[in-house]
Amino acid sequence: MTREVDAVPCLLMRGGTSKGAYFLAEDLPADPAARDELLLRVMGGPDERQIDGLGGAHPLTSKVAVVSRSADPWSDVDYLFLQVAVGAREVSGRQNCGNLLAGIGPFAVERGLVPAGEEETSVRIRMVNTGHRATATFPTPGGRVRYTGDAEISGVPGTAAPVVIEFPPSANPLLPTGNVRDEIDGVAVTCVDNGMPTVLIEAAALKVTGYESPAELEADRALADRLRTIRLVAGRLMGLGDVSHATVPKPTLLAPPREGGAVTTRTFLPVRCHPAIGVLGAAGVAAGLRIEGSVGAELAVLDAAGDRVRVEHPSGFMDIESSLGTAPDGLPRAGRTAVVRTARKIFDGTVFPAPAGTAPPPPPTRGGRP
Repeated sequence: MTREVDAVPCLLMRGGTSKGAYFLAEDLPADPAARDELLLRVMGGPDERQIDGLGGAHPLTSKVAVVSRSADPWSDVDYLFLQVAVGAREVSGRQNCGNLLAGIGPFAVERGLVPAGEEETSVRIRMVNTGHRATATFPTPGGRVRYTGDAEISGVPGTAAPVVIEFPPSANPLLPTGNVRDEIDGVAVTCVDNGMPTVLIEAAALKVTGYESPAELEADRALADRLRTIRLVAGRLMGLGDVSHATVPKPTLLAPPREGGAVTTRTFLPVRCHPAIGVLGAAGVAAGLRIEGSVGAELAVLDAAGDRVRVEHPSGFMDIESSLGTAPDGLPRAGRTAVVRTARKIFDGTVFPAPAGTAPPPPPTRGGRP
């Protein structure tokens, strides 16, 4: 009989524009079902307020990172992302999270998984959910992680030390459907995967401007119905199967830029509208805009002289370095992708889960690997 876990070492961090609980894999149950049941109690689910746990009653603040040393010769650590649902008994591993990714390198140093350099440290990360890889580089003067600095990102107050995240080109196709454009429910879409399955849609095609606030878009039930239909069909076309209980692919509405960037975006999670944009979602937008004939290519304002793409979102912008190459089949493929993010350690200590039995166990994790 498995002993109930009543205390777990935990580091709560802000990563990018999200916040999550970071754990060593060895501190959690090895059985995925037991692990997910524990994480629901840690985060306060399935209560919509998450009043009895660490969660903040929003998908962006109900996230978990599980980290371990990697057996992959390329990588230093493995990072499993788990989305703990708000108001539901579900823990999902069917996607990456590029925001919590910003905290993985610092966490690995904090927990002794990777030795710190005297000035800066680079940590090679394998994202278990999809097999994608990334390298995070951040300051470690004197062999300790420095969180303070002058890097500023939209959606986060103040400044912090920069975390430079670079993604090597993925072996997965940038266009999972094999098409630059598909038509779903009478709407032209471009399905891209540059680390996160994303569906690019021109906002005007769904009778919105793309400049509405997240709250206004969430209140539009007709829009929600259209997006749900498009997302379910796109999931099948992208080889993801039935995505009715998954958070990917993420629909992203595109509109011409307003603040000097390349494009304006509104991303859905998949129902709530993101108050900013995720790192990997922005990477997909940036790559998608560079594909000739894609949805958004004609309305985007791109710098022909460089790789930087400024993606506008509801709370500001995100700069992505993005380039394309050509796959053997002649289709475009992702080249270099890099972004500057920040992370901050909020607390390091012990979390005490709510007692077992306060919430029914969740269904099995969807996607990901233990």
